[in-house]
Amino acid sequence: MYSSFFKSKIYASIALVIMTLAFTFPMITFHGTLNKIYNNKVGEISPLAINVWNFYNKGRYKSTTTPEEAHNDLKMMIKTSSEIGVASLPIWSCSLEAPNYPKKAFPEGIPVYFHFDGFSGEVHEMNTINHYVGMDPMWRGGRIEREIGLYALLGLSLFMIYFILYNKKVLTYIMYISTALPLIFVAEYSYWLYWFGHNLHDWGAFKIKPFMPTVFGDGKIAQFTTHSYPTIGFYALLLIGLFSLLAVLSRNRAIKEMEDKV
Repeated sequence: MYSSFFKSKIYASIALVIMTLAFTFPMITFHGTLNKIYNNKVGEISPLAINVWNFYNKGRYKSTTTPEEAHNDLKMMIKTSSEIGVASLPIWSCSLEAPNYPKKAFPEGIPVYFHFDGFSGEVHEMNTINHYVGMDPMWRGGRIEREIGLYALLGLSLFMIYFILYNKKVLTYIMYISTALPLIFVAEYSYWLYWFGHNLHDWGAFKIKPFMPTVFGDGKIAQFTTHSYPTIGFYALLLIGLFSLLAVLSRNRAIKEMEDKV
């Protein structure tokens, strides 16, 4: 076997492992858990889902209303009716600062984190602020994407496994999807920010003109200062994209070497 074929398999394997650990595995194990909590079916939550949530949420932001003893303990979070986010790695963060949210009480402002399969952070408070300016609650955006996200990643993982096992040229084109994951997320995130900012309702207590929220960096909305930046999950996507690209380049080189010898 050409060395480039071997390298392409190694690079694709690394990309697959990162995607599995950062997103696919926690999304599978936690899938449907929030619905069970909402529908008072806590007894149906599997111990695996609880352990995975506890592990992946270590060190993550918890709402200021969450008792400290409930941090990183899903059972206690449920018992104290604390705000619970999903288990997968957060990809992007957005936070608001305003005079009515003093720095001492809210040292990180009002942050929310966007995941492939949901949200975490001060989601309830952010939706309250959005309502204040006539903006829809966050769950209105990306509903289809959140529903199919898990299945899309599972399908992509399957193609990556095929890419690793078989030296078919057509599988190289599929790998371009994993290469483009960071761009796909940013495009989706930008679109929904535009949608929210340009579909304001009259029931908002504070009237503002349609606007484009800041995608990356610091911005200003009414009396709020906004901060929008990538977080750990996005860097995981960059690594997936990088190793996927290396896998594609190595595979193309191997195919060219093989064709040149024919």
